[in-house]
Amino acid sequence: MAGNLHLPGDFDPQRSYPAIVTVHPGGGVKEQTAGLYAAKLADEGFVALAYDASFQGESGGEPHHLEDPFARVEDVRAAVDFLQSLDYVDSERIGVLGVCAGGGYAVNAALTDYRIKAVTTVSAVNIGTSFRRGWYGTDSDAAAVPTLQAVAQQRTAEAQGAEAQGADPAYIPYVPEQPDENTPRDLVEAHDYYLTPRAQHPNAKNKQLFTKSISRIFTFDAFHLVEDLFTAPLLIVAGSEAGSLWMSTELHGRVRSPKKLVVVEGGTHMDFYDVPKYVDHAAAEATPFFRENLAAHSEGN
Repeated sequence: MAGNLHLPGDFDPQRSYPAIVTVHPGGGVKEQTAGLYAAKLADEGFVALAYDASFQGESGGEPHHLEDPFARVEDVRAAVDFLQSLDYVDSERIGVLGVCAGGGYAVNAALTDYRIKAVTTVSAVNIGTSFRRGWYGTDSDAAAVPTLQAVAQQRTAEAQGAEAQGADPAYIPYVPEQPDENTPRDLVEAHDYYLTPRAQHPNAKNKQLFTKSISRIFTFDAFHLVEDLFTAPLLIVAGSEAGSLWMSTELHGRVRSPKKLVVVEGGTHMDFYDVPKYVDHAAAEATPFFRENLAAHSEGN
């Protein structure tokens, strides 16, 4: 796995710092919004790690361009492993901040990895539920059946090899390549973020393997057992105009640990990726949240 470690401006390797893992959205890379939040947290005195998911960006793993939720959750745990190996990181003071699907992955990792002492989600997405039920969550889970039938057909073609029509691996985009009048506003803005000079990066290819990603994503539920196993303090930040807001409110309603939901008036899903007004608002909420909860654990509470 490839990552960028962001250090406080007055960094002293002899000190012991709290640390934050920042988890990028589906289709993103460490140089985009995850890196932006890591840099802001480093400015506030945290050691912060932004990394590329396994099979994506500059990280290893074959086949590349795979979105595997279970591997993505394990990536979060691996990032915690790495931070705990650093002499200047207090291993009892590690938190996670995840954006979009990264928020769901952060929550899921913390379900079973109690080394994660605090979690912040920004424009959270439960990727499996979102893929099955649609961006607004209005479809039933059964709406996924036609897509899974297409996955089966494509997998058969790929298994039969070069003689079969469609035998080459198929890819699908994370965000619409050509939005139209039926494209949700958030996904139009996602196209602008990922596929224009606004935030386009050569390592973010806007492609994922169709068969191998979909078959993993559609059965994944980042919030499964969250009522019973999630024990960390949780900060949830989302925009009032985000089509994904329902996932943040669902998460807030189900978690039983100390929690706070911040709905920022006027914000869309993508505003929290790079629009200064909204990124600054999220960072201003996350900074004291992490200071309070990670400091408490450093004192043995």
